[in-house]
Amino acid sequence: MTDLEAALRGAVRGEVGFDVTSRALTTMDASNYRRVPLGVVAPRDADDVAAVLAVCRERGVPVVARGGGTSIAGQATGTGVVLDFTRHMNRLVSLDPGARTAVVQPGLVLDRLQEAAAPHGLRFGPDPSTHSRCTLGGMIGNNACGSHSVAWGTTADSVRELTVLTAAGRRLGLGPDWAGAPEGLRELVDGDLARLRTGFPDLPRRISGYALDALLPERGADVARSFCGSEGTLGVLTEAVVRLVEAPRARALAVLGYADEAGAAEAAAGLLPLGPLTVEGMAVDLVPSTRGLPRGGAWLFVETGGDTEAEARARAEAVVRAADVVDALVVTDPAGQRTLWRVREDASGTATRMPDGSEAWPGWEDCAVPPARLGAYLRDFRGLLSAHGLRGTPYGHFGDGCIHVRIDFDLLTAAGVARFRRFSQELADVVVAHGGSLSGEHGDGQARAELLPRMYGEETVALFERAKAVWDPDDLLNPGMLVRPAPLDSNLRFSVLPREPVHVAFGYPADGGDFSAAVRRCVGVAKCRTTSAAGSSVMCPSFRATGAEEHSTRGRARLLHEMLAGELVTDGWRSTEVRDALDLCLSCKGCRSDCPVEVDMATYKAEFLHHHYAGRRRPAAHYAMGWLPVWLRWAARARLAPVVNALSAVRPLAAVVKRLGGIARERDVPRLAGETFSRWWRRRGGPVGDGALVVLWPDTFTEHLTPSVGRAAVRVLEAAGLRVVLPPTLGGRALADGRTRSPAALAAVRRGRVCCGLTYVSTGQLDRARAVMRRTLDLMAPVLETSAPVVVLEPSCAAALRTDLPELLHDDPRAAHLAARVVTFAEALERCAPDWTPPALDVPAVGQTHCHQHAVLGDAADRRLREAAGLTGELSGGCCGLAGNFGFEAGHHEVSVACAEDQLLPAVREAPRGAVVLADGFSCRTQLEQLAGVRGRHLAEVLAEGLDGS
Repeated sequence: MTDLEAALRGAVRGEVGFDVTSRALTTMDASNYRRVPLGVVAPRDADDVAAVLAVCRERGVPVVARGGGTSIAGQATGTGVVLDFTRHMNRLVSLDPGARTAVVQPGLVLDRLQEAAAPHGLRFGPDPSTHSRCTLGGMIGNNACGSHSVAWGTTADSVRELTVLTAAGRRLGLGPDWAGAPEGLRELVDGDLARLRTGFPDLPRRISGYALDALLPERGADVARSFCGSEGTLGVLTEAVVRLVEAPRARALAVLGYADEAGAAEAAAGLLPLGPLTVEGMAVDLVPSTRGLPRGGAWLFVETGGDTEAEARARAEAVVRAADVVDALVVTDPAGQRTLWRVREDASGTATRMPDGSEAWPGWEDCAVPPARLGAYLRDFRGLLSAHGLRGTPYGHFGDGCIHVRIDFDLLTAAGVARFRRFSQELADVVVAHGGSLSGEHGDGQARAELLPRMYGEETVALFERAKAVWDPDDLLNPGMLVRPAPLDSNLRFSVLPREPVHVAFGYPADGGDFSAAVRRCVGVAKCRTTSAAGSSVMCPSFRATGAEEHSTRGRARLLHEMLAGELVTDGWRSTEVRDALDLCLSCKGCRSDCPVEVDMATYKAEFLHHHYAGRRRPAAHYAMGWLPVWLRWAARARLAPVVNALSAVRPLAAVVKRLGGIARERDVPRLAGETFSRWWRRRGGPVGDGALVVLWPDTFTEHLTPSVGRAAVRVLEAAGLRVVLPPTLGGRALADGRTRSPAALAAVRRGRVCCGLTYVSTGQLDRARAVMRRTLDLMAPVLETSAPVVVLEPSCAAALRTDLPELLHDDPRAAHLAARVVTFAEALERCAPDWTPPALDVPAVGQTHCHQHAVLGDAADRRLREAAGLTGELSGGCCGLAGNFGFEAGHHEVSVACAEDQLLPAVREAPRGAVVLADGFSCRTQLEQLAGVRGRHLAEVLAEGLDGS
């Protein structure tokens, strides 16, 4: 233990982390930069903060305050001690509806404040797109804004009082009329009034530099306002009194379509006199699908408010009439508005990939110019991009003249980094020529502070340095930010990554086969750190259960980044730090769809486990559950199901088996079916009818544990007029659809079993998974000679065949061929029997969309099928928490239960009387049975029962 660590442990009550994991998790924020801290402290209160400052001041160690770590300019990273306010100092201290104020701690997430204010008809005005995870302290540090700034301004406009600690340990209460000003600040301002009155651009989004002009006497000498945007370089915030605004009772959203981005930009300023709440712009490049949007190549999202829906709509329609548009849409339905806003909010992540899949990066994320000059600025900006051979898609706060953009800089080579520097210098000059600010929202940090002399001039920047010295004479607080900055092309996070390809098992097709590029996908926007799974989203259940950064998708990606870098995490694939962080990853695949940049932690986890245990003994659970298809097949062949079920009911014996198999003692062992699905299939005599052919996949769970699902599916598919067959591995019958090139070949296929390889993939046994998958492709060869779809009832198996199969066997074209054939039960009915009408059930339905279905397969066909059958209500999002082998493994039960309690179990408890509990996944049904005593059913089972009553 170092002297610094020992001193901090003796001085504070909060957690002190100088271990590899704690440091690795805070090396980066959402910027291009990386700095390795000495340690991390999570203070419990202001006294802890004061103690940290005292210890670090005595030793000359820098201190960096950190909130959600979503800063885009590098200001939330540091080489000294990082203060993590999200663990303890994250409370809403009080809320006064009458005064319209709230007292907050710096680690409070913005959405928690909004939730508390909403019942009173109030809200905090600024709302960055990271509102679900950014903190009030970080917003104050960056003077954050958000989409509603045209109505409610920046964070500085919403601050009344701030309580801060200086590096010298003084507690100051900042406010108007010089309240809390450190000694020497007033004299500094009084000595340079002319410069402060003339040297700052007059525009709504001027965030760059220190807001020293807020200290002018005619502006109330507001020290709190001046402190906003100082990026943790002047003092450490411990508490804030913030203003709240009245929220409109009703809102409408006018989406205005324009031919191109320039047309939208030039129109934005003209809409401001109509008093909109937002004027947001984005172009078609950032929209995965234009479905639901009006015609056009770019759009303005203009929100209006009113006391009634009619009033809000009338204002939105007035906006449409005033705008010269290609097409327009007015939405008053809250759900419809949320859907459209989600497109805009995800742009910060979507923009990190160009349309061709190549990488794009921040660095010039949020320049701002006067709104009336936005169109002209964008033309010059586009011209500069072209001159440097760069690409980027602007979007953002058009009504405030603030543009966000990610640019396809090459930050991996010396030539690319040099071009990054040249472009940055030239763009700074363009921004200044238009009367703009280098930062319009996210602060200067390391990305832009070096260029502040181009905006303010050397003398004003020297004034900034003097102001910093008044507050922090020893330069302990976040040094290298705003004044005396590090060069904008130093400390780049990419510089430590290996330049040679990393040998991996998966193909990573979206990343050119490069594992480093796959890990680089995480840009730190931290959507995975949300504390509630909004709507149908899944990511990230383990973080919601533990609240620990290492259990978020971002945290795990950071550890993998450091593993590849080899500086902090020095033992590569053998790293215990990475292994432990991945241990609580449920492999739910939620990040594959919910992460704006589609980080796929389930695949990364499988890859890591494959290498980590190569040539070594694995945990018992990997053998017990990874090889589950083999054990179940042996039991079925020996007809041991009754014996296994009887023995598992003997508690002492079951306890021994669970302990040996690495299974959680709290879990009951699922009962084996007395008759497997395929045995029932042979007993009934095989296919029936001569309709369109579908091949029903006998997954392990349907085959051995819940064959009732398979029987029900056969019944419904046949009722829809389809001819159901099983893969030829179950007896060698010909498909007899008239299109098989060689029906006789079916009889020649050796007897065997198809398997998606899911259990081997989830436990990282990728060599075994490949062998199983290749055998499956051999067995499925006759099926692939037909045009028949392959219907997979278990969502996790369908997802494995759709994604894991072609990505693991990327060198075998048959894998992609089979993956393209896979359909869900609902998709099979919709595609192959479009005229079939399901039985009218007319009952409410509750349950949960399987996480793999949400992430990989999609549930649109299921929604339509449920609606056609009269199954009303929405299924919840999130993850059931069992997640295949995860919830059965020893040490995971507590987290597994917490995941189930997030959305699934509350939804079932609150279900109306007579509701059907839908759960297509075996894991989901098992979790419901073992934790709630509720029987969940596959949609096929519910429809089959409906056939009886029709």
